[in-house]
Amino acid sequence: MNISIIGSGYVGLVSGACFSELGNNVICVDNDTKKIANLKKGIIPIYEPGLEEMITLNMKKKRLIFTSDIKNAVASSEIIFIAVGTPPLDNGEADLTGIETVARNIAVNMKDYRLIVEKSTVPVETGQWVKHTIETYIKSKIKFDVASNPEFLREGQAINDFLHPDRIVIGVESKKAEALLISLYKPLNAPLVVTDIKSAELIKHASNSFLAAKISFINAVSRVCDKVGADVTEVARGMGLDKRIGASFLNAGIGYGGSCFPKDLDAFITISEKLGYDFELLKSVRRVNQKQKIAFQEKIKDSLWIIKDKTIGVLGISFKPDTDDIRNAPSMDIINALQKEGAILKVYDPQSMQKAKGQLGKIKFCKDPYEVCKGSDCLVILTEWDEFKGLDFLKVKKLLKRPLVIDGRNIYDPAVMKGLGFNYISVGRK
Repeated sequence: MNISIIGSGYVGLVSGACFSELGNNVICVDNDTKKIANLKKGIIPIYEPGLEEMITLNMKKKRLIFTSDIKNAVASSEIIFIAVGTPPLDNGEADLTGIETVARNIAVNMKDYRLIVEKSTVPVETGQWVKHTIETYIKSKIKFDVASNPEFLREGQAINDFLHPDRIVIGVESKKAEALLISLYKPLNAPLVVTDIKSAELIKHASNSFLAAKISFINAVSRVCDKVGADVTEVARGMGLDKRIGASFLNAGIGYGGSCFPKDLDAFITISEKLGYDFELLKSVRRVNQKQKIAFQEKIKDSLWIIKDKTIGVLGISFKPDTDDIRNAPSMDIINALQKEGAILKVYDPQSMQKAKGQLGKIKFCKDPYEVCKGSDCLVILTEWDEFKGLDFLKVKKLLKRPLVIDGRNIYDPAVMKGLGFNYISVGRK
């Protein structure tokens, strides 16, 4: 099939690469000419395992091209996905300026039938505004359809999530739009949820908000475990074996982050308020997440007593492993808070240091975890990269000023760490 994807950010790039991998002809469009020029050279602006190789392969096969020419993309494609950013405004609403601009550009460049599909995460009722915008700016009575097809891609696992999805959600208004999207996704042989556009839009926000709630719940439980000396990992294991609950997203830590959960939670709260419903539950989820970062900072302060002039080694900046994304990363708030207290910080992350350099103050970025440890008063774990799980802790112990490890991701066994002579502090475990 001939497809265009407007917006070559995270969602657009992964979707474009995967659609082309399935044998479709894909045009990825972006108004950032520098980004497009780099993509044509094979320079990928994000880190996602397997993405660079997939893009390179499909460019060679001429199934995937990059351009800033939206007019040609609209002319060449029957299905057009909108995958531009919807960043949060100060009031919590999603900024839909990019969506409207793209809808208007599609309208003025359409010559015959097109299916326009929302791929960006958007508030409910956005589809009807996209439709209204196209109807307003279209030059003649050309038939078109608008649909919603929310993405459920986890950073670090996005290609697998696209090619082996739990479900594919399609919100449509016509049988023609339904048939086109079913045909497009048929090679994946995945469960299909075919519904109306508004329901599809809500599924995305409801899903991410529920997962955020699950994380905040287990983090709240970890606070209780800390107070009574219970083990939150055992509590989570006991809960997760219940099929009604499930084990995923029950890992206590320093809170959720990234580009999706915080933004989507805020947007869903704001959407609900505009519709006349006070979503108090989600407000509590947000408060718990914020307090979890503060509670972890207190663990560091309690362990060191005085933060000022202490050297703190930090492993991990990205909000989760296998990505270089530092947007809304809990680590950034914790690092900034420690800086304000006067700490000297040494940091290492396998992928995100280049991005962090532009956002963090005076920090020593290290070449590996052991350089972080050398001369540090403690070692703090903020991202659960696999690289950190296999450290030589006899070497770590020699390099640190004192054997103190404060683990915000619970990646080590407390008994093993204590057996090695460490003062080991984690989240919701003794």
